[in-house]
Amino acid sequence: MRAVGMLAGTAILGVLGLKLLGLLLLPLLGVVFGFAMFVLKLALIFALAYLAYKLFRRWGEERGSEAG
Repeated sequence: MRAVGMLAGTAILGVLGLKLLGLLLLPLLGVVFGFAMFVLKLALIFALAYLAYKLFRRWGEERGSEAG
């Protein structure tokens, strides 16, 4: 019976430790998520700028072929 009590005590300490560790690491998770959103935002801006560059180049080529 003592082994069962020891196992239960260890399990309770493990769960409390895991909850405490999760609470301490939660801000780190927020920082990582914020950095990932920043990188995604930059990728979207660069993709839109590249798309605009390609479209203006295509429109310029079409106008050049009409003039010639």
